[in-house]
Amino acid sequence: MDRRELAEFLRTRRERITPADVGLPAGQRRRTPGLRREEVAQLAYISTEYYTRLEQARGPRPSREVLAQLARALRLSDAERDHLHHLAGTPQGPPPGPSREVRQSIVDLLHRLPQAAAFVLSATYEVIAWNDLAAALMEDFSALSRRDRNVVRRAFLQPPGGGRRLYSVSGADEFARTAAQHLRAAAARYPDDPELTALIAELVDGSQEFARLWAAHEIAPQATLCKTFDHPLVGPVTVNCDVLDITDRDQRVVIYTAVPGSPSEEALRLLSVIGTQRMDVAR
Repeated sequence: MDRRELAEFLRTRRERITPADVGLPAGQRRRTPGLRREEVAQLAYISTEYYTRLEQARGPRPSREVLAQLARALRLSDAERDHLHHLAGTPQGPPPGPSREVRQSIVDLLHRLPQAAAFVLSATYEVIAWNDLAAALMEDFSALSRRDRNVVRRAFLQPPGGGRRLYSVSGADEFARTAAQHLRAAAARYPDDPELTALIAELVDGSQEFARLWAAHEIAPQATLCKTFDHPLVGPVTVNCDVLDITDRDQRVVIYTAVPGSPSEEALRLLSVIGTQRMDVAR
């Protein structure tokens, strides 16, 4: 562990970030360029004393978890993240399981698409980031547990609270076949991930359809590029479906857009106003 180089690297990364970059007020009488030490500590969920010791080259070797939190708080690039781990004497090595950490640039992209419903899927089909229109079209993901945000569970098992299978979208059976194939590939990439192993076992035990698809070793068909949601408030919403691969994180960005000038575009605009509020509940 190179304490002096690590301290200098942390300081320079901290000083390049403004409070506005991370949603903090600038305040008055700010003498330090960039963030204060206590602000970095707050963003990284560690104590100010511990972070200060790291910047003063007198701290203990940080764990991989602390390094990951610091990398996220300081908005490090992938190359900078690797460098941080090497300075700390803790090379990252192969990931034990699928990444659930979404790059900030991807999160920003989702929110810059106000007329598109967009979300990010992990390698295990967990929804790990989304924009407001995706929540309005599909479900308020922020109100769900991690387990219930998994769309494969939504496809093969009883949805939580008796909800709609895959949000009443067309092509659900085709999605199910594709998901089974993708999960088999993910299981080969992450053989030691207990969550993925448990998910597959749960699906095999709870769904005859998944068990049949899992045993068939079937090659996934070409994904449908047009889907229709039967939304309970605005009715049918037909959207084009585009999927962008984030290869370094083993994640996918799913983007739903409607044809300009179509009734479905009007429906999405209405959903952007309605949001996730329940119109069928008395207030």
